[in-house]
Amino acid sequence: MSPPRAAALSEGESLPDHLVAAAARLLARHGAAGLTVRAIAREAQVADGVLYNHFADKEELLARAMHTHVRSVERDLPALPEPGSGDLAGNLRAFVAYGVALHLAIMPAFAGMLARPEVLMRFAALDNPVAEGRGLRAKLADYLRGEQAIGRVSAAGHPEAAATMVVGACHELVLPHLFSGVPATGIEVPPGFVDHLVSTCLHGLAVRPE
Repeated sequence: MSPPRAAALSEGESLPDHLVAAAARLLARHGAAGLTVRAIAREAQVADGVLYNHFADKEELLARAMHTHVRSVERDLPALPEPGSGDLAGNLRAFVAYGVALHLAIMPAFAGMLARPEVLMRFAALDNPVAEGRGLRAKLADYLRGEQAIGRVSAAGHPEAAATMVVGACHELVLPHLFSGVPATGIEVPPGFVDHLVSTCLHGLAVRPE
């Protein structure tokens, strides 16, 4: 007997991928609240029990849905600059703007999963969905090392520390609000946030001799 086929299954799309895509759409629209097996099955236009024919449990499906959601968000963001292109300050602004947009879009789903640690553990076991599997911090550190190699960043600079500062600032901008129950749509980027962060990253805090 052939497996059930979803009414909305695209040509060439596997049923597991269809189910993951359905769950990812619900995450994007509503976050993790109310993300039940029944809701996913209705979105996918399949019977409730079909999900368990293709995944070990709901946690596996939700982890893969979160992974798909993050990748979908990233696809809509502008491409990140490469070493040697544009100017250094402008490129760092692009990385900060990218990080802020990414975190604003994906953090509600992660905040909604705090009560489901097994899902977060399953997600962490998957490949990083950002920057071709490297993650944003590693991508930025690689960019800065490339700029070091061509002399646009000081050889004394520390790309990993700078990348951690930038990505950590993006987390700090978004996460405290979400944990306080503020929806992502209500989070405002403070005036000057991007420019101040880039300036501090480029010039540091030390007093320069006259």
